[in-house]
Amino acid sequence: MNVEAEPRVFATTRWSLVLAGAHSDGDEQKAAEALAELCRTYWRPAFSYVCRRGYSTEDAQDLTQDFFLMILETNWLRQADHGRGRFRSLLLKSLQNFLHNAADKNRTLKRGGGVQFISWDAWMAEAPSHLSISARTLVALAPERLFDLRWAATVVEHALRRLREECEGKGRLRLFEALRDHLGAEHGDTSYADLGAGLGVADTVVKKQLHNLRQRYRSLLREEVAHTVENPVDVDDEIRHLCVALARAA
Repeated sequence: MNVEAEPRVFATTRWSLVLAGAHSDGDEQKAAEALAELCRTYWRPAFSYVCRRGYSTEDAQDLTQDFFLMILETNWLRQADHGRGRFRSLLLKSLQNFLHNAADKNRTLKRGGGVQFISWDAWMAEAPSHLSISARTLVALAPERLFDLRWAATVVEHALRRLREECEGKGRLRLFEALRDHLGAEHGDTSYADLGAGLGVADTVVKKQLHNLRQRYRSLLREEVAHTVENPVDVDDEIRHLCVALARAA
């Protein structure tokens, strides 16, 4: 199975759509497409988790690919426990079970088995991680914590990518590049004068533009999280969870 390695906008991909497809006779094709998109987007946390469990890079690649193929080609959703209604939790639990079963069967890994989900070069090129994680943190984090950290980074990076594309479309790419490091929590040491000098505008203009970008970034972040929870009331709690995960890498 080949998956195109081109940027996509999450227009209709919702976790609720995936769940609906698992429990009804509705549009199964749309549900399958939504699930494929979610898998394609969040492969990095799964891969990082498998590596952290002690597998070599090559074996982790094979296992991650086999895991996603299993999800896409079976009735996995109908058998899964949707208790918490969060794709992150469901994916991690399913991955743990998958690795447990693979170990029980003393499975022989076969590379190049004839079915290709997507090339690893394409995956890496499409979704490079800009989050710097120290070697000490990587060693110290439990596999589940590393999964959450990679998941959080993916959510943030997708929101930033969408904001960048919006700014570029409006001819404001230079503004985005200058202010992107200041889009998170507001820092008291932010120098609007220095930022304004670099952009050639008044500091009052920078302050207003940064406020607008922060608002839009937070909106996009909420949208990204909303793609992965069944109930909208869980969005805030999920965002808090991801912020805690990211704080561990600081």
